[in-house]
Amino acid sequence: MPTFWPWIALLAGGLCEAGFTTALRHIDGGRNLWALAGFIIAVSASMGLLGLAARHIPMGTAYAVWAGIGAATTAIIGVAFYAEPISLVRGLLITGLIGCIVGLKALG
Repeated sequence: MPTFWPWIALLAGGLCEAGFTTALRHIDGGRNLWALAGFIIAVSASMGLLGLAARHIPMGTAYAVWAGIGAATTAIIGVAFYAEPISLVRGLLITGLIGCIVGLKALG
């Protein structure tokens, strides 16, 4: 397997993590079946892709990158679509998180 495919899987898994955390916002105690289905699909894909990537990337690095991608993307979705507050400090911290992800990949 080419060395970049595990990183592609990890990126996709992190984006799916943002999908399932966003779906959580809409599940409404299980009454919104579309959001619940989206959550189940996204969490399954996210965990599966993390597991696939971790076969080729050290688990600690894979988990940190996966969580960082999910956290940063979820924060950006919150600001862009749910009017969550953004401040200079929060923006800098999210940027720093993304910088750490890039650094882990560079060391990978």
